[in-house]
Amino acid sequence: MPQHSLNGVPEWAYGVTDWMEAGLYLPLYSVTADGAVLFNGFKLRTLFVRPHAAEQRFFYGINLEFSYNAAHWNPRRYTSEIRPIVGWHVGRIDFIVNPILDNDWDGFGRLDFAPESRLAWHASKRWVMAAEEYDDFGPVEHFHGAAGQQHQLFAVLDYDGAVVVEAGLGFGLTAATDHRIVKLIVSWNVSG
Repeated sequence: MPQHSLNGVPEWAYGVTDWMEAGLYLPLYSVTADGAVLFNGFKLRTLFVRPHAAEQRFFYGINLEFSYNAAHWNPRRYTSEIRPIVGWHVGRIDFIVNPILDNDWDGFGRLDFAPESRLAWHASKRWVMAAEEYDDFGPVEHFHGAAGQQHQLFAVLDYDGAVVVEAGLGFGLTAATDHRIVKLIVSWNVSG
């Protein structure tokens, strides 16, 4: 995508059971610096987790996504993501690891290893400060060299109220990574 673009998506999620959630990202879109609005595709998602994860010292799950992509967004029309989730709650500290495998349906060795990690401190019941790292090492059969790998570090502040807000400022640590990224996630629960 062009530099200085705004990329966004509304995510619709439904708790099927206390261990399964179904979701839809629609539409994935971008607004470019010159004001063009682009449709990038959509994703279907399903999440399987240990029930009541917030109350467990050790928790785990797996998130599976299937994507339909516009040609300007991804050269592959169909892609998917396998996102294992492993985490620990220790007092006011959370540590979460996602050893993600991105799949463009081109063979096992072409799975792309793009792990994420999060270290968070719960300052109160409503406020959380975190450091997050997002990486992309490349295909598992042969990782990219150091210059081709992507590594980003984010400072994040979360607020958990009637509306949940996660805001972060990210910095690229390698030449292959975006230099600065701002992220904002706003959500709320609708029960009925």
